[in-house]
Amino acid sequence: MHTVEMLERAVGLAESLGYGIRHEWLGGSGGGACEFGGRKWVFVDVTLAVHEQLDQVIEALRNDPAIRLAHVPTDIQRLIDRRTAA
Repeated sequence: MHTVEMLERAVGLAESLGYGIRHEWLGGSGGGACEFGGRKWVFVDVTLAVHEQLDQVIEALRNDPAIRLAHVPTDIQRLIDRRTAA
């Protein structure tokens, strides 16, 4: 599966876990998960390469305790597991 498709799947999973997703021009100096206003957010830095954007979303998913209760597609689960071990 292409990285763009994986990013779309990871974003969909994050949204299903209650995240708002913001695709922002951050100049390569930011992005990732945060919480404000009582809501979880992932800021995806569009200046990064697609695989780095995917890393930002995967990192947010990995650090969310709710991921253990979610139905996670196998390909996304592999990314979460692989990057934890790396």
